[in-house]
Amino acid sequence: MFIRQMTYLVALAKEEHFGRAAEACNVTQPTLSSGLKALERELDMRLVHRGPRFIGLTPEGERVVAWAGQILSDYESLKRDVEGFRGCLKGTLQIGVIPAATPAVAQLTGPFAEKHPQVAIAVHSMTSVEIQRALDKFELDAGITYLENEPLLNVRKAALYRERYLYVTQRSSRWANEARISWREAVASQLCLLNESMQNRRVLNNLAGSIGLELAPMVTTNSFLSVCSHVCSGKWSSIIPHTFAYIFAGCEELAMLDLVDPVHVQTIGMVVTDRDPLPPLARAFMTSATRQNLELNLASASLVSV
Repeated sequence: MFIRQMTYLVALAKEEHFGRAAEACNVTQPTLSSGLKALERELDMRLVHRGPRFIGLTPEGERVVAWAGQILSDYESLKRDVEGFRGCLKGTLQIGVIPAATPAVAQLTGPFAEKHPQVAIAVHSMTSVEIQRALDKFELDAGITYLENEPLLNVRKAALYRERYLYVTQRSSRWANEARISWREAVASQLCLLNESMQNRRVLNNLAGSIGLELAPMVTTNSFLSVCSHVCSGKWSSIIPHTFAYIFAGCEELAMLDLVDPVHVQTIGMVVTDRDPLPPLARAFMTSATRQNLELNLASASLVSV
């Protein structure tokens, strides 16, 4: 009963609406309200500001929600861990992936799915900040993100591969027949890049600034799909992670050049919440991922594509 009551509180904090919280918990609104009042009696503190509508949680309520999220996560992990003794691992693996790493994620989920066929996999495209927040709230089992540029807090890390950068442009471009291009030359062209809410763009900004350059793209977006669309239109070029060469494979209208002077790399890796014991799904995914030679696999794919 105590677990159920904490589920009600976490749902209310997320939905900020009594009716929607009750619906998310598959109970009636009176049942949810009764459960919350019982939790308040159990803890001897007011958790919810009450009114005709949801007003908010009390400071005590906010604190309890943080603990409740961890307790519920541990409870689910306990059940999965014990169930593992009876047979296959089950549940849904929740992964947050920064957009720059999306071309690589299937290289990790494929082997994991083969090893654990009864586990569903949910992949969420998220910024590094969103991944940190979701890990802190126990909404993700793992994240795939940059490890060095803006490191996440209170996580365990495992390096997966090193990201380098390519200049992508139309075959009609003056640079299309070259094998490489300098950063200075690339920055001077008409660029479409991610906006500064994305860590990939902040990485590029820092790199350009380190050699006395400033990125001034004509078009910015928060989506690599939009970047691809603009490049394919023939009016813009872009700077992309080398893993996107795998996505662009077979697109004869595009040319991809190595960016040099300097050649720069950033480490992409997996992060999970720093807890002991590690939740079963997070532990299984990290074990599977670290057994893959992702650096070699992606380098081979990029070499063939370029």
